[in-house]
Parts: sequence; C-alpha cells; structure tokens
Amino acid sequence: MTRSASPPLETDYWQVLALSPGADAASLKRAFRQQARRWHPDLNGNDPVAEERFKLVNEAYAVLGDPKRRAAWEAGLDPLAARNAATDPFAAGFPAFEDYLDALFGRRRRSEETADSEPFAGESDDGSGDGSADSFGGGFEDGLGDDFRDDPGGASGPTSDSQWQPDPPSGGVTHAPPSPPPVQAAADLETMVELTPEQALEGTRLELELPGGTAVECWTPPMAGDGWRLRLAGVASGGGDHFLQLRVRTADGLRVEGLRVSFQLELSPPEAALGCLVVVPTLQGRVQLRVPPGSSSGRLLRLRGRGLARGEQRGDQLVEVRIMVPEQLNEAEEALYRRLEQLAMQSREELGGGDR
Repeated sequence: MTRSASPPLETDYWQVLALSPGADAASLKRAFRQQARRWHPDLNGNDPVAEERFKLVNEAYAVLGDPKRRAAWEAGLDPLAARNAATDPFAAGFPAFEDYLDALFGRRRRSEETADSEPFAGESDDGSGDGSADSFGGGFEDGLGDDFRDDPGGASGPTSDSQWQPDPPSGGVTHAPPSPPPVQAAADLETMVELTPEQALEGTRLELELPGGTAVECWTPPMAGDGWRLRLAGVASGGGDHFLQLRVRTADGLRVEGLRVSFQLELSPPEAALGCLVVVPTLQGRVQLRVPPGSSSGRLLRLRGRGLARGEQRGDQLVEVRIMVPEQLNEAEEALYRRLEQLAMQSREELGGGDR
C-alpha cells in the first residue's frame, strides 16, 4: 500500500514497535511483547518516560492489530487517539505487568496470588514492624511465562526484529563499565556473550570476530537482560544475520534483567508446605527470606530494592520457588508419603471430589 498520498501521520506505529511496515501478525505480536516488557512502568521503577512510552506501545498494537483501525490509520485517520481521548485507559494507574499480559493474551496465571499478599518478615498483618531491609516476604507473580519465550533458538529473552545498529548509545555513559574481552564466534549464526550485571545495566562495547576473520564492533543496549538475543544484520557470510545471546548471571545463580534480579530457590515438599526461613544470595550479600506456608512451585517472592540501581530507580529481586521431589525414598519416607496420599484422597472424598 502506498502511503505517500495519505495525510502525514502524527505517529508512526511501525516505528514505535520497531517493525518494518506491513509486518505479519506473528511479528507484530512478538514485537509488541518485547516493547511492552521493555517499557512497562512495573519494570522501570515507575519512570514517567517509560509510562508514556508504554502507553504509546499499547496504542500502536491496538491500531496495527485491528484491520479496521489499521486501515483508517494508514489513510491518515487515527480512530483510537488514546493520548487525546477524554478517558485515559491508564488514568487510574497501570496494572501489574503480569495482570496486563493475562488480560491481553487470555493467559492463566500460575497461581492467584497478588503482589504483597503476605506481610513482610518482622511485620504484622496490620503493616507494623521494624522495617528490616534484610528479610522480606510477600508473593509476587511475574507472569512473563511463555509469551516472551518465542525465540526458536531456545533463548529466554526478547529477540530484536529490527536491524541492530552497532553504534554506541546516544550520550554515552559517564562511568561505563569495562568492556568484556573480544569474543570469538563459535558458529556462523549465534554467539553467547557473558556480561557482568554492570555491563548489562549500562550497555557496553563488544568486539566480535566471526568465522572467516570478519571483525564486528557493537554496543549492547542499556538495561539488557539474561537470555536476550540481539541481531547483527548483514554481518555474517553471504550477508546473513548474526545473533548475540546475552548471558547475565552471577556465580551464585542470580539472573539479571534490566534492574530486576531473579533467583530460583529449591525447596523440599515439607519446606514448601509448612513454610521456612531460608538464606538467599543477593547482589548486596546474603539475606534471610521467610517462605510462607503453602508455597507452590512457580510462586514468586519479592525482595524489595535488592535489584540493580540506575539513577533514582532501583529494581527488586524475585525469588521463584521450585519444589524438588526426592528421586529415591527410604522405607520411612515412602510410608509417610503413602499416608499423605491417603489423607489427600480422604479430603477429596469429604469435599465431594470423588475419584482422581
């Protein structure tokens, strides 16, 4: 479709989503997920700039994802005009990122917990307490799920569908972390690059040597995360693309993504069922965390302010509960599990659940 004959567009929604005009539905959905995740205020310390950008991303997807609205917009009319509407869809505040995605894509939550569903450790139900920064509780559902796991190569982060420009970030970084050593590409299509949390946070310069001796220099974007894949367009042999997969992890198992840090906490079934007090690593040192009783695998507990800081923004650390069932049981343990099974069946019968 020729757009030059149409009135000038106030906003180029394709550019907002970093897509080429006319991209298919799958690319549109994938680009929206990436941009929504990048700019959602929940993941950007409620930065006002991110809030406005998130509104624009939401508007762009609403227009381009609807054939009628898209046709009207391409004709020079914007029927949505969310920014100029009398009612701002986000005037009452932004939904939690996980709730936003659940509503948009119709996904099922891993659990029905909401943020801060449990009192902090050292704090009573009425919110009083010593305010200790070393021990936190509270459930928090991240909800990213598989909507950001579309990468066919198995990466767990977003993939840039727009051409990656190997230029330094605008304005530069006043105190940039040292760059990692030059990387030798292991294959013609993709290279794993390990970054420190500081390098991922601020962005850093990479030197990459591709098969055949081609040298490439590029910059990673600020606030990058573990599992991100960046596309270097046209740098591989024959003019093909080369992908960089970023790995941002610490020796004690912390995964970094933007300002947020995540950690998988392995618990035994009794610990998860009864609750427990555990010690977990953070970027600032080891702290105590109280796991509430009845915690299932996939539950996320939040350590406020234990993520990375950039300017006035500071992220949180999310601790994901993973229940580890023993592979082998001794006689006493097996007898105990058999008894628990009987009790569970009895409870179902009393509730009218019938057979499994």
